[in-house]
Formats: sequence, C-alpha cells, structure tokens
Amino acid sequence: MTIRVALVDDEPLIRSGLAAVLRGEDDLLVVGEAGDGADVLDLVGRTSPDVVLMDVRMPRVDGIAATRALVRAGSAARVLVLTTFANDDHVFEALAAGADGFLLKRSTPEEVLHGIRTVARGESLLFPDAVRQLARRHVQAPDPAGAPGLDRLTAREQEVLRLMAEGLSNAEIAGRLVVGVETVRSHVAAVLAKTGARDRTQAVVLAYRSGFAG
Repeated sequence: MTIRVALVDDEPLIRSGLAAVLRGEDDLLVVGEAGDGADVLDLVGRTSPDVVLMDVRMPRVDGIAATRALVRAGSAARVLVLTTFANDDHVFEALAAGADGFLLKRSTPEEVLHGIRTVARGESLLFPDAVRQLARRHVQAPDPAGAPGLDRLTAREQEVLRLMAEGLSNAEIAGRLVVGVETVRSHVAAVLAKTGARDRTQAVVLAYRSGFAG
C-alpha cells in the first residue's frame, strides 16, 4: 500500500530535503507541500494524505493550530510534527492538540522513513523521556484520580497504558506481556474507549498529564 505524504514547513530547503528522502521509496508518495499552517486544511482537502509532516514552528499559523484545525475538521490524516529540539514546549502542545508523534529535524533519513511508516499504521512515535519532561513542565499538580476514565481501567489495561507511555509498539507490548498482538490491540481499544482518547498518542498524553505515567 502506498502511503501518501504531505510536507508542511516554512523552509523550502527542508521540504525539498524531505521530498528527496521520500522519493526513493516505493511505498511513499509526496502528494503536496505547503509553507505555512494556514494552508494545511486546503492542502489536505486537495491531496488526501495519510501522513502530514508538519513543522511545529511557522510564522503565520504554527503546527499546533494547524493540527487542531485538522482534528476539528475530522481529518483522518496522521500528523507527525517536526521540531529542532526535543524539549520544545510546542511539541507537547502539538501532541495534546492531536499530533501522533514528533521527529527531530536532525533525524537521519532512516529515522524519518521509520517515523512516517510508524504513524501511518496507527502507532505513536514518541520519545518517552522527552514527553515526560515536557509533561512535568506543563502540569503543575498531576491528579490521576481526576483524569477521565483512568479509574475504569482494569489492572491489565493500566499495565498496557504504562507500556504505551514507554513508547512500546503493540508487538513490543505483546512480547513484554507474553500475549498475542490481537490481545494487546483489544486492550488498547479498551483504553481509548474508557479514556475518550482519540488515539494512542492522546492516551499517552493523558497518562503523563495526570501523573498516571511518569
């Protein structure tokens, strides 16, 4: 299956570099580009990408606002934000707005390709240590009891959520718990349903914000 990718960055050199990396892959196709978050809704509407590589900092409309607009519009596109620094507070805001993960701009071509394929198949692309530090700066008084749905999770679902927060994929969680991948998928679905999270990234953000993970 071909993964359709849209590139959004205010630096043409960054966009052309990313496009060059993707161009050599049989399963990836660049379907469009934009230089500002203000153009994201139109770009996504015209090109129907599976993944949007989104700069988190742009001059007019940043990646946070653009991601939030995509979520409000009900877009199915997965968002992978690009940032210069892992400890950029904008990253946590973008994840909370609905982004599915983040990549550093100094990432290798292999890391970029892995990131796109990871979020395209519904997984998160997170760096737990960085997210944990960002969450601590954004949440002054964590309150697990006040987080919606966390008190309804079974012991195994809580365990799965903590492993999700560590950045593990479904296959890795299955290996850690010695269960089948389908069993893990069922637990993840239950976590999302009970917490009201849109996807696994949002569940992880909730876990860190509430102090449940960290």
